[in-house]
Amino acid sequence: MDERVLRIKEAAEFIRARIGSVKPFAGIVLGSGLGKLADRIANPVVVPYSDIPHFPLSTAQGHKGNFIAGELGGKFVVAMQGRFHYYEGYPMEYVTLPIRVMKVLGIEYLFVSNAAGGVNFDYKVGDLMVIRDHINLLPNPLIGPNMEEFGPRFPDMTRPYEPALIALAEKIASSAGIPLHKGVYLASTGPTYETPAEYKYFRGIGADAVGMSTIPEVIVARHSSIPVFGMSVITNEAHDDFAPDFVNDGADVVKAADAAADKMTYIFTKIINSL
Repeated sequence: MDERVLRIKEAAEFIRARIGSVKPFAGIVLGSGLGKLADRIANPVVVPYSDIPHFPLSTAQGHKGNFIAGELGGKFVVAMQGRFHYYEGYPMEYVTLPIRVMKVLGIEYLFVSNAAGGVNFDYKVGDLMVIRDHINLLPNPLIGPNMEEFGPRFPDMTRPYEPALIALAEKIASSAGIPLHKGVYLASTGPTYETPAEYKYFRGIGADAVGMSTIPEVIVARHSSIPVFGMSVITNEAHDDFAPDFVNDGADVVKAADAAADKMTYIFTKIINSL
């Protein structure tokens, strides 16, 4: 058997032994500063990444590094309180390992979130953007021998983010009076924040928000035909007309994400409850 598949199955078996035999309805990936959604999970079983075979450690600011199982929106879910990034030095196999582990555990949906810079001039700090499409400037996680157990060599990406889930989110947000943007997320390698010229370029090629994550996880989920819902919390205005003394700061990003996390948590919970 493919050694990559063995690692996935060993990690899944370890987690299943800790959380029980109940099949999770959905998997959730929580980005920088967005881990508080995990605090809403009832009857949680918390498994540190450091305990799970083959899992890397999350070193990014605002990522606690726990795999959590419990109830959210009336369903049994699993959640990553922090993710892995290419810029941390991990190969894509390990960046996306948890998504395939969730697949083996039996998830039916994947919810992804991130903190992102708003390159769209209409976006302000604290806004929420439903991801309707993406532009990938990271290495594709499917490069290399295909894992036939999970999906085809050339998976379709016409609708990487599930239209029905996007429509449901818009309905829920409208009923709650929560403003939502809907746009295109671009991921670059990081870990440097982008230059003003890069922000201008990203806006010019169609991006509304920019970050350093998420897309590899989405590609791997779609490879396995898992419907995906994605949301960005706009944590800084990624424009190209900064004041002379402006500096992008990671602590400010986490703080802004934390302030908006309650709205995102409400929408995720209501979607899960409605499915």
